[in-house]
This record gives sequence, C-alpha cells and structure tokens, in this order.
Amino acid sequence: MSSWRDQILKEFTPKVARLTLVADPDGLLLEEGILEGVRERGFELIPFEDHIAFRYAYESKFRSRWDRGEHTDLVVVLRSQASDLSGLPYDLLQAGRRLSFNLGDIFPNLSYPVVTALDRGDLDALYEAQKRHAPGQLGDNATKEFVLRHVFEIAPELVKQPSDLLRVLLRRHYRGQRIPADLDKRFIQLLRQNNVFDDWPLETLVSDREAFFAFLQERWPIFLDREAAKGTSGVCEDKKPYGLSIEGPVELPFDHHDIRVYIDNLFIEGLLHSVPHEHADILSKTWAGIGVRTAPIEDRSRRLSKLIDSLEASIPAEDAKHTDWFHFARGWAELKKVMSNEDWGLSERQSIQIKELSRKVDERFLAWIHRRYAGLIQLPANPPVMVHHIPRFLANALLSSHHSSPRPKLALVVIDGLALDQWLVVRDALASCQPGFRFREQAVFAWIPSLTSVSRQATFAGKAPIFFPNSIQTTDKEPALWAQFWADQGFTPNEVVYIKGLGDGGLETISEALSHPKARIAGLVVDKVDKIMHGMEMGAAGMHNQVCQWAKQPYLNTLLDLLLDRGFRVYLTSDHGNLEAEGCGRPSEGAVADLRGERVRIYPDAALRGKVKEQFPDALEWGTVSLPEDYLALLAPARQAFVQEKQRTVSHGGISVEELIVPLIQIDRRGA
Repeated sequence: MSSWRDQILKEFTPKVARLTLVADPDGLLLEEGILEGVRERGFELIPFEDHIAFRYAYESKFRSRWDRGEHTDLVVVLRSQASDLSGLPYDLLQAGRRLSFNLGDIFPNLSYPVVTALDRGDLDALYEAQKRHAPGQLGDNATKEFVLRHVFEIAPELVKQPSDLLRVLLRRHYRGQRIPADLDKRFIQLLRQNNVFDDWPLETLVSDREAFFAFLQERWPIFLDREAAKGTSGVCEDKKPYGLSIEGPVELPFDHHDIRVYIDNLFIEGLLHSVPHEHADILSKTWAGIGVRTAPIEDRSRRLSKLIDSLEASIPAEDAKHTDWFHFARGWAELKKVMSNEDWGLSERQSIQIKELSRKVDERFLAWIHRRYAGLIQLPANPPVMVHHIPRFLANALLSSHHSSPRPKLALVVIDGLALDQWLVVRDALASCQPGFRFREQAVFAWIPSLTSVSRQATFAGKAPIFFPNSIQTTDKEPALWAQFWADQGFTPNEVVYIKGLGDGGLETISEALSHPKARIAGLVVDKVDKIMHGMEMGAAGMHNQVCQWAKQPYLNTLLDLLLDRGFRVYLTSDHGNLEAEGCGRPSEGAVADLRGERVRIYPDAALRGKVKEQFPDALEWGTVSLPEDYLALLAPARQAFVQEKQRTVSHGGISVEELIVPLIQIDRRGA
C-alpha cells in the first residue's frame, strides 16, 4: 500500500450502509488527509463526544433524511481508549455496520506508546520509513531513535559538535516542529553521552522554542564583537562582561555554513532582532549585516526585499499541512508589519511585487481552504487548530497541572479583531514596557465567515456554530456558553467569570471579580482593536499606528499583570483578524440580508443569495460547513468589500490569511 491511509480508506465504499460506526481510539479518522479522503467518497462524519451535541446533529441532519427515504453515508466516530463501541446509544448499534482502526495494526513492529504520541501529520514519513527500512520488531528506545531519525531527521550519533546541535535545533524551532517530550528526553540522553555539551542547558534549548531564540539573541552581539575584531587592527580587545540570562556557552559558531543559511531568515522574519554595533559600518558590508542596525530606512528596505523573496519561495502547496500555513502566516504578518511603517514609502518595484505576491497567496490559500477547512473543524483539540478548540485545550492544560498546584487558575483574554500582524505590534509594545513578559506563540484558525458572532462565540462555547443556531446573529449568549462549557468540566458557576467591553477602563470591575475567592476561570473580551478597526479611515498603516498607541498605554500590561499576580495562567487570542480592502460596490438587496457586513453578507436562503451573486460574479458562496442550515454566506472577492467602488476600508468576514489565522499566545513572566 502506498500510504497508511489506504488501509483505512478501503473500508469506505459508498452506498454499503447508511450508517457506519467506527472505534477510533487513536484519532486516525481525524487526520487531515483521511478526512479529505472520506469526504471525497461522499461520507459525512460526526464525532461522538458529547451526547447532547451529537443527538442534535444526528437527528436534525440525518435521521430526518432517512425518514424521507434518502440515502446518506454517515460515519459516527467514537474515540474512547478501548477499541469497542459499547459506549454508543443502542439505536445506533442496531442500525450501523462496525469498524475499528488503531495504530498498532498500521505500525505492528514499532512501540505503540511512542507512535501514539506523534502528531498524526507525522505518520506519512514514519510509514514510508517502515516500508523502506523494514526495521523488524523494535522496543521503546529503538523506536524513539527510529522516529527521531526518519520522521524528524535527527540522527543523534551525528551530533558531535556545537554546529551540529545548532543546526538540528534551528531546523526544528524555525519550523515550529512539535516533537513529543519522550523523544526529546531520549535525544538529550544520547547527547549527554558526549561531554562536548556538558555546559549546554539542553533541557531548555531542545524543547523551548522561545528560550532557544533568546539564547541566540543574547549571543549575537558577542559574535559581532568577534567578527569586528577580525576586521579591525587584529588586536583583540578585552572581553566585555556579557549579562546572559540563559546559561550555556558564550560563543556560538554563527558563521558555520550550516548555520548561516538559517540566520538570514531569522532576522528577516523577525524571530531575531538586529542590534546596534560600534563597528556597524564594517559589519554591515559582511554576510552578518542583516543582524546589524544601520540607517533605519536602508535596513528596512533591504529586509523587506529579502522577506518578499523568502515568502514567494515558501507559499504552502495545495496539499500542505495546516501547520505549514501557520508558519507562513507568521512571515506574512512580519511583512505587513514592516510595510505599515509610515516613515518611508515602498519603491514602485516593491509595490508591484507585493501586489503579485498577495494575489498568489490568496489564490493558494482559498484552494487549500476548499480542500481542507471542513477537516480542521474535526481535529483533536491538543494542540488547538481552530478557535473553538481553545476551551478544550485549556481544560486539558488545567488537568495536567493539577498535581503542581492545588487550585490552578486560568484566564483567556480575547482581543476582538486582532490580526496576527497587529499582535506583533502589541507584543513589541508590551515587551518594551515589561521586559519580564515571556510569550509562547501559536496560531489557530478563525471560523468562516470570520465574524464576531460566529467566531468569538465558538471560542467561548468550545463548539461549532451549528450547536448555537439561536444565537448566531448576536454575542449575548457568550457568558452562558462559557459557563456551560466549564460546568461540563465540573466547575460551579461562581468559579467562572466572563467580562466583556474591556480595553479602556473597567480594571476595577475585573480586579473585583477576580478577587472572589472562588474565581478560577476567567473569559475576558477586549474590544478596543475592533473599535479602532471600525472607525479606521487610514488603512492598514493607520491600524498599526493606533493599535501600537493603544498597546503602549498602561491598560493591557496592567491587565496582564493583574491576572499573573492573582496566579492565573494567561492565554491571549483573537476571534478573527482584519484586512485592508477596496470597494466593489454595494449589493442592492433591500432588507433580504440577515447581516450586511463589508466582507460578507448573510442570507436565510440560497435563492436570495443567488440573486446577489449575479450582481457580483466573483463573490464566493460559502457552504454551511458546521453552520446552521439557514446561515448562508456570500463572501466578497479577494481583498474587496461590499462598499462603494474604489473606497478603501479595513474589515473582516471573508477568507484571507490575515482574517483567518489568528494568534494564540501563552503569557507568563521569565523565571516563572
């Protein structure tokens, strides 16, 4: 078989049974490629997690069709630890054919616990390696080494000197690869056998991406001093005292050819920051110049050109994993941030390049969304991939921290409308006011349409919008949905706090609510950025400017301080981003639209939507993927809005990297 998926997909022949029940303890059916394959064969899939939510979807979407004599190919997936289906309701067990899949059948020679810990997206490389190398029966440690070598391209026996280790860590952290903790432990164990790395804080650098980049950042000026000394008189100056917060070797081989290829990208994409240097004139003419601050406008122009080239070369393919888009979105956000600085204009060549690049990115992203978006909704919540996974992810984090603290507390701060590029502006402002803050950055997908009542409500409900059809036009039910989610996890109403309308004042209200001795879960909505956006007449650059002004005021860091001081684990996210768009005309539709947004219109039925689509042939009719049946969206074309022609506006609701990929950040203090 050419892929591990074939073993599973061969069981899905349409029209064999209208109901298929699958025991799936390892979550194999929820892998992106499997979901796509199952849907291509005409099957629809409902995970059986929550009795009530399942019953609602099952009765409303399927039972009613069977009663009308229609055929459907429905798959119900049960993810319990055992491979049996006895946990399902009796009426399903009577009606359905039964299947069971697990990783032990697909990888019979490898250690089951090691394979289970992998992200499902990593199974392709493992299956390929198993076929090619036919390893025979392997125990735990041998499986770990097999996986390290063939899935993550880490061959521990080849890591003999600092440049080898740096290359492995750079490849891993630059891509944001998730490697299970047991594999990291094994890798460190093998490294420790080589006393070259005795003074390296391996436990920190191997697994902690932020700490690794901070480690590099602290040592970059030291490297520049050494480079500058080579270029000057050759007399070695006395070593300056360097205050390093992360232990380990003081000098790193940044100029090794395997390392240099990464260093360029890290500075271009803002993961490392250039530094001033007394010999900047000499250094700026060398390969290390990208990490040396010279005249701001030249620096920025040079960096922008390199960033455009780097993004051009790395637009994800149509069958890319969602994590590839997360990685790309980070560089794309950096581009937006560099462009929005008003001190300088773009050259004509850069403007043309960026326009062309935007067109390619929009095209590729839309094609990918059509193929993969419906599958993202079903993915497991750890790590979270969409905003409605966040509460489940937080609940898992709380459970895992029970042993370390008697009453763990958790706060989710949702900054309504904050795009990833604006998060970078907020982060810089917070870091300059509070050097002690540490940010662990991830990203998640917002809902389509990228509207507050759909996406923010899903964030607090912890479930898809199809499960809150009565409130999908408003956000009034958020407090109840948030309380309900946590009640299902065993929390009482007075342990759960929800406050919205934050961003300017109101810190006393929060302080009071959080000082309640029972308060353990806080959901806080900051709507300042959304307000800035809806009043914005100066485009994306004006947005950055005002978001930056707001983030520099004490409000946000006071709020974060307050939460951290009270012992909360703090996560910050957004429900959707925003985009600068140009008007393509207003639909003349009278009162037929349920919602008249700038990037999206919502209609109660397909005929009304079809009429408006005739006026705007390039607009996109969006299906009701996990949305209520009568919630039909018409999305404005790429980078356009349903406002007066040629008028520019900043808005949201549609499909673009800027609107759909939003930050999810854990914030704590260094040393915490």
